[in-house]
Order: sequence, then C-alpha cells, then structure tokens
Amino acid sequence: MSKGGSSAGVLLFRGADNGIEILLVHPGGPYWRNKDAGAWQIPKGAIEAGETPLAAALREVQEELGFRPDGEAMPLGQLRQAGGKLVEAFAIAAAFDPAALVSIEFELEWPPRSGRRERFPEVDEARWFSVAEARQMMLPSQLPFLDRLCERVADQGEKSG
Repeated sequence: MSKGGSSAGVLLFRGADNGIEILLVHPGGPYWRNKDAGAWQIPKGAIEAGETPLAAALREVQEELGFRPDGEAMPLGQLRQAGGKLVEAFAIAAAFDPAALVSIEFELEWPPRSGRRERFPEVDEARWFSVAEARQMMLPSQLPFLDRLCERVADQGEKSG
C-alpha cells in the first residue's frame, strides 16, 4: 500500500437480531498473517484515473470478495488513514456469504531480498461482526466510518419509527 493517494471502499452491513452486522475483510499476505484485532478493514483500493469514488469502491468489492453489491450506496464521507491515504467510503446493505469469498491475488518478493516472487490473495478472509466486535477488530483509522454508519442507521430508525 502506498502512502498518500486516494482510495475508495464499501462498508457492507446487514440487519441482525441485535441491530446490524458489519462485513470486514482480513488482508492477505505475509505482513498481515499473524495480525487479528485492529487489522480487519473495509474492502477498498485505489481510485483509478477517470473513475468515480463509488465506481472504484464497487470494483474493489468485486476484486476482493468476488461479489458485487447492488443496494443503495450511502456516502460515509472521507477520512485520512494513519498512513496518510485519503479514503472515501460508502455503506451498502448486502447479503454476502463469507464462504463464497474469491479474491484476486497480488505478487510480492517473499521472503524479502530473496529474489523469489510469490502470489498472495488480497483478502484471505471475510467475516460478519456485530458493531461491538467490529470496533475491536477494525483498523483503528477506519473506525469513523463505522460510527457514521451507526449514526445513519439510528437516524433512519427514528424517521421510520
């Protein structure tokens, strides 16, 4: 992941008995292999030239999960991650079975300075979490997206209730 630049992603959610559940992905590759709490993220990636943030976000979900959500996209705004990358996110209600995960791969010299190149999945796992669990597992710099989604869902509940 490069520092700086712009990315877009999707915070997928679904209704549950205890409110909502959040789908997060665990990055693949050797650097993330033994990281759990604080490592899970929203599917996201770089916005390519000529691409809108929403189009980039949907493409990234497709590449990382093998699934394209078709629900209404709720803008969650932008934030700057700890590494300096500006991320714009959208929330979409979706039904996705993590067992159906099919991620594209990336190539990396591994081990470092070995001259050997290996392929790793961009995402090695996807999992549904309660909001409380997501707060524990999510990359800290992406937590404001979770807060914004919870506010939006609460606002919609008040309007419909």
